[in-house]
Amino acid sequence: MTQLMDIEELAAYLKLEKQTIYNWLHEKKISGIKIGHVWRFDKGAIDRWLKAQTVNATPHNSRKRSSSRRTKRSRNSAIT
Repeated sequence: MTQLMDIEELAAYLKLEKQTIYNWLHEKKISGIKIGHVWRFDKGAIDRWLKAQTVNATPHNSRKRSSSRRTKRSRNSAIT
């Protein structure tokens, strides 16, 4: 069964301001269903959208760089 959320419920679910949800609707970042004067959002569709937005925050190459930076800092602090 489809679970529909209104703007307030979606904002609480995503821990965002309601205005952000309205902005995303206007920018067509998310889609919803307007029933009368009330926007409704399919929770399953929102969850799929969230999953599609997920990116790997620490790519493999950046980990190598950050560890070498720490090594340089450690060497510099040992010199001074």
